[in-house]
Parts: sequence; structure tokens; C-alpha cells
Amino acid sequence: MEPTIELQQVFFNTLKNTLPPHISMVDEIAEILNISYDSVYRRIRGEKPISISELKVLCDHYHISFDQVLQLQNDNVVFQAPGINLEGITFLDYLKGMLQQVKYFNSFKQKQMLYFCKDMIFFQFYLFPEISAFKTFFWIKTIQNNPEYNHSLFSLKEFPFHECLSIGQQILEEYNQIPSVELWNFESVNSTISQIQYYRDSGIFASDEDLESVIRSLEKTLDHIQLQAERGTKFMPGQENIPTHARLQFYVNEVVIGNNTIMLELDGTRLSTITYSVFGYLMTKDARFNQNVFNSFKTVLSRSTLISGTGERERNKFFRSLRERVQQLRK
Repeated sequence: MEPTIELQQVFFNTLKNTLPPHISMVDEIAEILNISYDSVYRRIRGEKPISISELKVLCDHYHISFDQVLQLQNDNVVFQAPGINLEGITFLDYLKGMLQQVKYFNSFKQKQMLYFCKDMIFFQFYLFPEISAFKTFFWIKTIQNNPEYNHSLFSLKEFPFHECLSIGQQILEEYNQIPSVELWNFESVNSTISQIQYYRDSGIFASDEDLESVIRSLEKTLDHIQLQAERGTKFMPGQENIPTHARLQFYVNEVVIGNNTIMLELDGTRLSTITYSVFGYLMTKDARFNQNVFNSFKTVLSRSTLISGTGERERNKFFRSLRERVQQLRK
């Protein structure tokens, strides 16, 4: 049984749209299927049918669902779940996978990221080492439930997580090159505050000095994010004059709490990612789903306040509110 010529051509058009412009689809297919360039061109033109086994190899390699190619008009949406088949993946490996994902986004010429924040953006916890170490420890001990950490107290000296910090900052460097529209709310810092408060009240901080260092580091993170909003660009601490930094449009909504959905536009192709199980994520290129998600984001955005570049009064009000909540941890 072979796909029809029409569906075969639709498949190759779909595949072409998933690749960055500088990648040769013909070169890649020839290498993956171990066939000649002429054989690839004959399949692309529909002169030779592509076999089901070849189709499966290409779909697996490029994470394409043939259901999407068939454009089934039903309620099903196909998602990709990176890392779902990896048993016992370490948090460091998770960060490395995230780095490769953001590098892939950056390989496109025209790109934009839309971030509907429920919490602070995941990679921004790697701006400074102390809050980075705390969040990494929390995710490994409390979320991943790693048995090696069952009886561990959090100590910056014992758990600096230098390698995680290094990978996290590489993710930030890539993220800083992608123009983005971020939609925050007054609750965005609450989950991190609750985590610090829980560890403080449970006696999991090894010392008061460790607790204070984490609180100061979180305050520095908010200071830096506010500075980025003021400048309207993304950059690492102390590097605000680098010309490759991307534009940042920072919005605040006072009544709608986001869900940490990330939407991307990559050379005309839309992609949505939805989080699950704290730091797992699902991805889809389904056109119907993405149209719905993008429209919803724009609707909320139209009822939100832009505080980047302009809106100094509202910007100061927003970040002052976040800092006051962090400062309550000291009481």
C-alpha cells in the first residue's frame, strides 16, 4: 500500500516547512533514507511513490504525524512530547534538551516568541547563581522526588549546581536572541515565594544565611527583569549594549492568570508548547489548534498594559508589588 501522489506532495511540503531555510531537505532525506539525490527528487515530484516504511522513517525523524498531513477534520490534535520515552532522565539532561530546543528555534531567520506566563519564565531563574541553585534543588528534591535528596538540606556550599547554571545561562543567551512578547500577571512570582516559604518553615534551609542569599538573588532577578522591560530588550546582567539582543514587549494583565503556554512563529510556521507535570511540555504544529491559541493570546493582550519602553508608572507599580511579596519572606 502506497500513499497517493497528492498526499505524497503534501507530505513533502509539510516537511519542507518544518526545516530552517538554510537546511537542504534533499540532502537530509538522501542521508536519512540512504538513497541518491535523483531518487529523492523523483519522490518529491511524485514520479516514484514513497513506501510506507520510508514514510515512517521520515515521520519518526522529523516528529511529524501523518494524521496532520492527511488534515483530518476532527477534534484530534497531535502533540510531540520531547523526552517522554526517556526513563530516569536527570535534571541536567532535561536542561541540555531544552538548550537544543531553543537553539532550533534560533536557527530560523524570522522568529518571534509569545509567552503567556503563569509563573516567572523558567530560564530566568538562571540569571543569578543563588536562586538558580535553590530552584534546581527544589525541582530535583521535591518535583522529581530524587531519593538521593530525601534527607538533604539546601546549602549553597553543598549544592551550587555549577553545570546546571552554565547550561541555564546558555539557554538564556539563545532566548535573548529571539524577539518576544511576554504577558505577565501579579501572581507570577507567587509559586517561587511559596517554595521558599515551604522550605523555610520545614527547616530545609541549612542556614539563615542560605535563606537570605536566595531571597536577595530573587530580588536581583526581579531588578534585572525590570531593567529589561525598561530598555525593551533582553540581555544578560552587565551586557545590555550587545547589538544582537532581541526586542522585548512586556505586558501585564491584572485579572487573567496565564498557563505558561509558549507560542512561536518560525519563518511563517506556528508552533505551540504547553507545559505539564511542572517542566514537561507538549508541542504541536496543528494549524487549527495554533490559530485558536494565538487568537486567545491576542485577545488577552488587547486587554493588558504594555510596560516595556514606556509606561514607567505602571512598570514601577508592577515590580514594586512583586518585590513587596518577596520581602515578606524576611518577616
